[in-house]
Amino acid sequence: MRLFLFFVPLVSAVAGAAAWASFLGHAGYVKALAVSADGTRLLSAGFDYSAILWDSTTQDPIRRFDAHDGAVNAVAFLPDDGRILTADDAAIIRLWDKETGAELARYEGHQGKISALALSPDGRHFATASWDRTLRYWALDQGAAVLVLEGHVNNVNALAFTPDGKRLVSGSYDSSVKLWSLEDGAELRSFDGHEFGVNAVAVLPDGRQAVSVSGDKTLRRWDLETGEEIDSVLLHDGPIFAMALSPDGTLVASAGVEGLIRIWNLREGRESLLLAGHQGPVWTLAFGAKGERLYSGGSKGAIREWRLSDGAEVGAEESVASSRSLPLPDHPGAWQFRKCAICHSLAPDGEGRAGPTLYGLFGRKAGTVPGYNYSPALLGSDIVWTEESVYQLFDEGPHIVTPGSKMPVQRLRNPEELTLLVEYLKEVTAAD
Repeated sequence: MRLFLFFVPLVSAVAGAAAWASFLGHAGYVKALAVSADGTRLLSAGFDYSAILWDSTTQDPIRRFDAHDGAVNAVAFLPDDGRILTADDAAIIRLWDKETGAELARYEGHQGKISALALSPDGRHFATASWDRTLRYWALDQGAAVLVLEGHVNNVNALAFTPDGKRLVSGSYDSSVKLWSLEDGAELRSFDGHEFGVNAVAVLPDGRQAVSVSGDKTLRRWDLETGEEIDSVLLHDGPIFAMALSPDGTLVASAGVEGLIRIWNLREGRESLLLAGHQGPVWTLAFGAKGERLYSGGSKGAIREWRLSDGAEVGAEESVASSRSLPLPDHPGAWQFRKCAICHSLAPDGEGRAGPTLYGLFGRKAGTVPGYNYSPALLGSDIVWTEESVYQLFDEGPHIVTPGSKMPVQRLRNPEELTLLVEYLKEVTAAD
C-alpha cells in the first residue's frame, strides 16, 4: 500500500466562484446526478422529494417527477433513453417514462431508505443499496428482487457493477468495501482499510480495480482479484461524500463537507484540478458522457457544470434575480424573494417547480393548491397564510412552523428585511 498526500494542484479554478448555481429547480440538497448516454440530458435527485430531468445543453428543466414519498437519493437512465429509475427514502424504486412523466412500475422490498442505485451493463437489471444493511439485485421485468445480499453490519451507502455485470462492489458505514457474486449472492471478498464509513465506490473499466472514498478523508484503490489495497491518498480536509470516475477510468472526482471538488489522475498519481464554487457540502458528482464536463450537486439546490479543460464553470449566474425575471424588481423586498423564486412560481399553474405556486397565497389554507404533491405534514393543516403566519414561517423557520414539510430550513432573522419580503409577497402573489 502507498499513501499519498495531496499538494499544489496543477490547475486551480478557485477564483471568482459564482454565488449561484446554473441549474435552478431543487429546494434543499441535491443527492444524486446521472447523465444520459448522449450527454444531452441530466437527471437529478433532490431532498425536496423530487427528481428533475434537465436539458444539459441549455441547463433548463424539462420535467419534474414529484410523486415520491420521501427524499430522492438515486437516479439512473436506462440505455433505451426512454425510461429512468428513481429511488427514495421511502424504500421505493420507481420506473418512469421520461418523455410523458408516467410511472411505469414500482419495486418494493427494502426495509430502510435506499441510498444508491446502479444499472447493470446489459441494461436489464439494476441493484440498490439500503440503510436496511442489504443490497438487492433486480430484473426490470420482475417486481421482486432476484437476490438479497447480506453481510454488511451497518447502513450500505454505495454500489457499482463490474463491467461484465457478474459482480457487485459495495461500501458501507461499517467502513468496509465488499465484492459480491451475482450468480448466487455470495460475498467473495471484503476490503478493509478505511477508518470511517464508505460513501462511494466505482469500478475501473478493466474490471480488476475499484476505488472508494470515505469519511476518513481518503481515496483508496483496491485490487479486486487479490483483495489488496493498491494505494491511498489523503485527498480532503474533511469527510468525502461524493465520487465519480471518468468514462476512461483515468480521473476520479471527489468532494465532500468542505465544498471543494478535487480531480485526481489515477495513472499519474497526482491532483490535476481543483474546483471551487459550492457554498456548503457537495453530495454528488457525475462526469459528462465524453468525460469533458463534470456536474456537481450540493446544498441549497445547487447544481453546477464544470469544463475540465480549464476548470471554468459553465453558465454560472451571479444571482437568481439575474436569471429569472422578477416582478416589481425595484421593490425593496424583491432581493429577498430571489431565493423563493427558485422553488415557487407566481403563475396560477405553478410551472412545475419544487414548491406550490404562491399565486393567491394570502388567505389560502396551507396544503390546498390543486395538483401539488404535498407532504402529509401539510395535508389537513390548520394554517392559513396571512401576513402574520408568513412572517412567522421565515422568522422561526419551516422546521418549527411546518415540521415534516418539504420546505428546506430558511430563516430571515433581520426584522426589517423580513417585513419587506412579506410586503413584497403580498403585492406579487395577489390573484387577478
